[in-house]
Amino acid sequence: MTKGLRILAFPSNQFANQEPGTNEEILNFVQRYNVTFDMFEKIDVNGENAHPLWKWLEEQKDGKIKWNFTKFIVDRKGQVVSRFEPHTEPLDMEDTLKKYL
Repeated sequence: MTKGLRILAFPSNQFANQEPGTNEEILNFVQRYNVTFDMFEKIDVNGENAHPLWKWLEEQKDGKIKWNFTKFIVDRKGQVVSRFEPHTEPLDMEDTLKKYL
């Protein structure tokens, strides 16, 4: 982590059943790739049982989560300032991130 940047990952099996494993199985899988960001328990991001955080994120920027790897940038004041769709590569967010570091 540099300059206060935190990356938070929330696994969800709501997208073509891509994450069917248990929380422990998902954690074991990502550790093979030397993941250093914060991994949370598997949650629902859409629908009636959506986690409150994701309901809030949807309300702040552009509605329903369409697919895995939707990315949100939340500034130091807790405001959602940007949303990137799944196809966005991390380096393509660099200029936007620099505004908030």
